[in-house]
Amino acid sequence: MSSRKILVGVKRVVDYAVKVRVKKDGSGVDLNNVKMSMNPFCEIAVEEALRLREAKHAGEVIAVTIGPKKAAETVRVALGMGADRGLHIAVPNGDAELQPLAVASILKTIVEKEKPDVVILGKQSIDGDNNQTGQMLAGMLGWPQGTFASQVEVDPAENSLNVTREVDGGLETVALGLPAVVTCDLRLNEPRFATLPNMMKAKKKKIETTDVSSLDIDVAPRIEILHVSEPPKRAQGVFVNDVDELVDKLHREANVL
Repeated sequence: MSSRKILVGVKRVVDYAVKVRVKKDGSGVDLNNVKMSMNPFCEIAVEEALRLREAKHAGEVIAVTIGPKKAAETVRVALGMGADRGLHIAVPNGDAELQPLAVASILKTIVEKEKPDVVILGKQSIDGDNNQTGQMLAGMLGWPQGTFASQVEVDPAENSLNVTREVDGGLETVALGLPAVVTCDLRLNEPRFATLPNMMKAKKKKIETTDVSSLDIDVAPRIEILHVSEPPKRAQGVFVNDVDELVDKLHREANVL
């Protein structure tokens, strides 16, 4: 596989440590003056692609993002981690309205152009939490898929991947003939940091930008968001004097016994 390509999707989202604020009109999340970073599941996807390349199972790692002009910074981070090339599908109006079907359609076009042997994505992004893009992409391409991957092993003799995935009953291992789509779960690996020297080197790496309008893809949303609201505040807790009082409150007030 040393001459083969891995395409990795990366997304710019609100940093996981930021407490999000809902807009006053309830139309969405307020992104003004909010720290943005790479989606944590995408970091895991980049790391796994780099490890496969370092193990001589691939020759090139390509990072692709879809979003506004500032989304190119996310690709630059992937390049700083070690990706070889970057692709940016520019969406002039931002990526807030791009839903999984549109993202999967765009990625399908990129796959047809780049012809990677493996596409690695995070299982979901922490903003929409849709967990749909990887599955849709695999369906559009007609490729096998391994979702919620907690381990990926290459079988060179069979030209396949053995993907251990987390399911409700425990772990399941599937063999995927290549080309294939893999989506990453949290326990797959620990992503490396993009160090300052590597980020400086990444500035010399090329990011190819393509306007989404040139792809002739319908990216109109299929789902309308009616209202966004913060979760209700948790009621204040109470102290009880003994187990009997606790059981009584659980029975009479909480109605859980």
